[in-house]
Amino acid sequence: MKFTKLFCSILLFVSVVSIAQQKTFTLNEIWGGAFRTEGFQSLHSMKNGTQYSVLENDPISGATNIQVYDYETGEKAKTLVTSSSIDGLASFQGYTFSKDENRILLASELEQIYRRSSRGIYHIYDVPSNGVFKVHDKKIQSPLLSPDGNKIAYVLDNNIYVLNFATGQEIQLTDDGKKNEIINGITDWVYEEEFSFVRAFDWSADSNKIAFLRFDEREVPEFSMDVYGKDLYQKQDVFKYPKAGEKNSKVSLFVADIGAMALDEVKLGDYKDFYIPRIKWSANPDILSVQVMNRHQNNLDLIFVDAKTKAPKVVLNEKDEAYIDVTDNLTFLDDNSFIWTSEKDGFNHIYHYAATGELINQVTKGPWEVTQYYGYDTKNKKVFYQSVENGNINRDVYSIGLDGADKKRLSAKEGSNDAEFSADFSVYISYFSNATTPYEYSLNNGKTGKVIRELKNNNALTEKLKQYDVRPKEFSTIEINGETLNMWMIKPKDFDSSKKYPLFMYQYSGPGSQMVRNSWNRANDYWYMMLAQQGYIVACVDGRGTGLKGAKFKKATQNDLGNLEVQDQIAAAKQLGALDYIDASRIGIWGWSYGGFMSSNCLFKAPDTFKMAIAVAPVTSWRFYDTIYTERYLMTPQENPKGYDDNSPINFVDGLKGKFLLVHGSADDNVHVQNTMQLVEALVQANKDFDWAIYPDKNHGIYGGNTRLHLYNKMTHFIKNNL
Repeated sequence: MKFTKLFCSILLFVSVVSIAQQKTFTLNEIWGGAFRTEGFQSLHSMKNGTQYSVLENDPISGATNIQVYDYETGEKAKTLVTSSSIDGLASFQGYTFSKDENRILLASELEQIYRRSSRGIYHIYDVPSNGVFKVHDKKIQSPLLSPDGNKIAYVLDNNIYVLNFATGQEIQLTDDGKKNEIINGITDWVYEEEFSFVRAFDWSADSNKIAFLRFDEREVPEFSMDVYGKDLYQKQDVFKYPKAGEKNSKVSLFVADIGAMALDEVKLGDYKDFYIPRIKWSANPDILSVQVMNRHQNNLDLIFVDAKTKAPKVVLNEKDEAYIDVTDNLTFLDDNSFIWTSEKDGFNHIYHYAATGELINQVTKGPWEVTQYYGYDTKNKKVFYQSVENGNINRDVYSIGLDGADKKRLSAKEGSNDAEFSADFSVYISYFSNATTPYEYSLNNGKTGKVIRELKNNNALTEKLKQYDVRPKEFSTIEINGETLNMWMIKPKDFDSSKKYPLFMYQYSGPGSQMVRNSWNRANDYWYMMLAQQGYIVACVDGRGTGLKGAKFKKATQNDLGNLEVQDQIAAAKQLGALDYIDASRIGIWGWSYGGFMSSNCLFKAPDTFKMAIAVAPVTSWRFYDTIYTERYLMTPQENPKGYDDNSPINFVDGLKGKFLLVHGSADDNVHVQNTMQLVEALVQANKDFDWAIYPDKNHGIYGGNTRLHLYNKMTHFIKNNL
């Protein structure tokens, strides 16, 4: 057995042991927010390059304020907007500037729809005049100011509207929108969830045209959920949800010319059963970029559409044996050349293409992944990005010339470094944390990375945690099935290698994910420390199929989800169980969503390795999940039935020997409670004993009020009683 140390974990708190320093973590504290970190809310770099704005709430008056601070001094320059001076607006939850920053869109009364979508009441604040007006009396979706700041487009009842501030005229661009039939300008459920965007329209650079997508979902099968509430009769939420192999929405592209009052459909070519995961106007107001993917998602065309002739031209094509990840990194430079990211050399890197689609050069290269693209400094011809060059559990900030020369690491500390650059890239706000350091925020020089001054820290949290028996993560690697896998482990205090400890494993394991990361604690990490305080060793291993180790490693699970990943978790459990200090008869595993799919499979397929498992909101058969996600990795059930059925927990309930806790929210619009109900029925018919819980009207996150506290109390008791 071979373990390689990646990061020698050091205790955040020193030293002298006293009773006061040995407090144990409690679930009430963890889920009551006792260990939350300080940060910035809605940070925006001002156009002048010398200031930034943030959203702050006045704890006394309850008013919401947009405050402007100087980069150079750190002092507050002014209060730009306060809700206390706006009639009928007690507070607001978000804000967006127009391009010239003369108008601000204020969002209030936001009502969540699905994971990323919401509707709300919006006001426009005019900075020069201090004037305010409401965009609409009804709650609208996805409003977007035009580049010149004189118009706003938004969606109401599945139709697109444009309001001209100068004339007061409101134009309705579409009139065929209807729930569960036609959607204009916003995405359907599956696009929102799997392509990670909601607003499906964009303004041209000259503010004269709007391109938008239309979704015809009439042939998409419906899914319904009972919403119980508190009334005598429950209600039903019915929405279109295409499960793997079923029909998707028919998507089409339109361009509206506001001045000419013209609306034209754009025919993109001879595509059948395709997706349009992104549209974006280029720097040229007459050139619209459109990304088109086939249903298998392994062929992507970047198309430029001439807005005058509506003629499409494919300027770039990407192919992959497995799948292509869609990103928001497409950036047009002043000459309409563009930045693009791709995995075509085996790792995610930055490329520079001419306006015609010819490759100018590959900007970044190496056996490591670019994890974020921050932007391009036109003046100095510098690209700014984040990558895992310094070890794939870390993140660092870099600059590099557009020609690929003069690369510089700007971040200095080992851990997770992120950046918010000023408009001119001269400075940036650095976000840093690692496993032993809570978030630190500083102003840094954009050329050298040197810290100019500290902006905010979490020293108060650091001091508070000195009272607790903090259990640090120990990072290492483990050799499993011919691969070197990243791992962390949390051990009990006064760990004694001559003793035997039960092992509780956590994982997610989904394609491209990463759970072993050198960053500050999330709520679950305090729970793991609490379990360690009670005598458990907690460990996490990122197996094959997880991310940031190259395309080959990530895509190893293609067409066979839940096979190699499960093999890796079982092998890791066995290898850890062979250690002198692990009790191999007391190994448990848990996970949420994809992790619940995994933990169920591990318990059912390796009953002699795992004593217990917890599965929260699990997929139990990929036949029940949506088209875009599932078919990206498995193709359709008609094409690959073996890939669907050979690894679905629902088909392996006969293997259950240990203790099993199954949890789901009844209003989970993402992984439907159908998954759990079908698994329950299979377990019952196999006469298997298990525990389960359904949280009424809770979605995939299972939260609200005391819900999370109740859930983690239940899971903690289950672990203590069965491991």
